[in-house]
Amino acid sequence: MLHKFRSAFFGMLSLIAISAYTQDGTIYPLEAPSEPNAIPLKTGGVDDQPASESWFKQWGDPMARNITKATLTPFLPEPGKANGAAVIVAPGGGFRWLSLGNEGWEVADALAKQGYAAFVLKYRLHPTADSLDDFTAWMNRPRPPAPAPAETSDNEKEETPAPPREWDLSNQLEDAEAAYAMIVKRAKEWGVDTDRIGMIGFSAGAGLTMHSTLHSKIMKLAFIGPIYGGMGPVEVPENAPPMFNVIASDDFLFRGQFGVIDSWYKAGIPVEFHLYQNGGHGFGLGNPNRTSNRWFDAFMHWLDVNGFQSKMTAEK
Repeated sequence: MLHKFRSAFFGMLSLIAISAYTQDGTIYPLEAPSEPNAIPLKTGGVDDQPASESWFKQWGDPMARNITKATLTPFLPEPGKANGAAVIVAPGGGFRWLSLGNEGWEVADALAKQGYAAFVLKYRLHPTADSLDDFTAWMNRPRPPAPAPAETSDNEKEETPAPPREWDLSNQLEDAEAAYAMIVKRAKEWGVDTDRIGMIGFSAGAGLTMHSTLHSKIMKLAFIGPIYGGMGPVEVPENAPPMFNVIASDDFLFRGQFGVIDSWYKAGIPVEFHLYQNGGHGFGLGNPNRTSNRWFDAFMHWLDVNGFQSKMTAEK
């Protein structure tokens, strides 16, 4: 059933993507797609949220906003191809919307084709305007340029963390923990080795991946992959997992920072970092003619070399 859903859904995505009028940055309304395999996480709602969940498309990609009910959608490998490892996939969108196609379903489908049980986390979001016109105006508002890292007295770049957010991420962390707990609970059904559950995220989803790694008391992630997330330094827990990190040099979140990489390295935790010449922000699996387009292949190789791609042991 999952495989039939993927075929039908990605056929729909293809039709959206080839429509000429969707190939610009204009925001268009979108009817909510069917999500037949989405499993409610039952983590509650969102306070002070008067608007209902709604969808739009931009650059041909389906996106959802005003999400008040978290779900988890499994993308399981074909029978006989599963390697036992699992990956929670957290799309981005500044915690105001979720790029569920580009940074969710497409990534999970690619992982499943490589033998991984992938799970797209549709987490709760901070409220946006009910009207799509008002939301579009807010999205298109003028923004000040990001500050450059400060110069130190010895002419070396000072590691500057990403601008602090005032948002409370307790809802999002609760959703990530519920997703992890569900995968552990249904591990036998889904063919998952509970010692090989990892998490990757994109942009804000990378932030949630890092937030979960730093603050969760129940998630025991085997590996993490923050993809074009914040690069500021962090305090690394003793039990932090190996990290695979990707960003492009022309991404507004980069700004010449290597803080999180340095933090992992100094903590003695395995870290692999790919700084690509170009790709911008939000490239998902890749955009045409960008050096960042091979990151997924590198990620698969990294997982293999580190033993996460191994077949499930008999005792599991």
